[in-house]
Amino acid sequence: MAKEKVFAVVGLGSFGRKVCEVIAEKGGKVIAIDNDPALIDRIKDTVTQAVLLDSTDEDSLSGAPLDDVDAAVVAIGDNVAASVLTTALLKRAGIRFILARAISELHEQVLRQIGADEIVNIEIDEGQRIGMRLMSPEILDRIPVSHAISVAELYTPKTFAGKSLLKLDLRRKFHVNIIALTRVNLSVDEMGNPLRNEQVIFPHAEDVLEGTDVLLVVGKNEDIDAMREY
Repeated sequence: MAKEKVFAVVGLGSFGRKVCEVIAEKGGKVIAIDNDPALIDRIKDTVTQAVLLDSTDEDSLSGAPLDDVDAAVVAIGDNVAASVLTTALLKRAGIRFILARAISELHEQVLRQIGADEIVNIEIDEGQRIGMRLMSPEILDRIPVSHAISVAELYTPKTFAGKSLLKLDLRRKFHVNIIALTRVNLSVDEMGNPLRNEQVIFPHAEDVLEGTDVLLVVGKNEDIDAMREY
């Protein structure tokens, strides 16, 4: 039987608390750490163990139950010094994988230099996402996979309607892949009331796009934009 994974989450603001809730909901063990008694009290019934301590104090952190932790999440966002020091101390404690939250590019750079394995930069990622959405309103949503690649949800371009994916040949022309589409079917019931039915389709080459289809596309950002403007 596979060993149950154990996670430590340091910093129980909105971001850290949500990480705890999702891991616990999925059956993982969570050790939640913060120096705010109110936040500890709020999460204690959700996680495996809630520990009140100052994560920037090496003596306090060394007393935390971290021996079996597989990965740690440093979710501290409003105190850069505490975030950096906590990450460094967790690294020194031998935690195998550390994911840390950054609030600026400089913060991200420092976290990488001291050994964070993965960085989540919510403010910059979300700012980029909103800016791109405002500049391209026909793109309903765009989720970064990396700095260069995204998964985008967008309306079917008018020039694509009525054509099959085979004929459009998007992979060759634009180096993008349509991984799914949502097709909206409108009808009326026996009383004449409008009905809206959404069907998710994983398309084949011979499938023909309709003008109301919403496409889920993966590719480089510039390639998605080129396809959108075609």
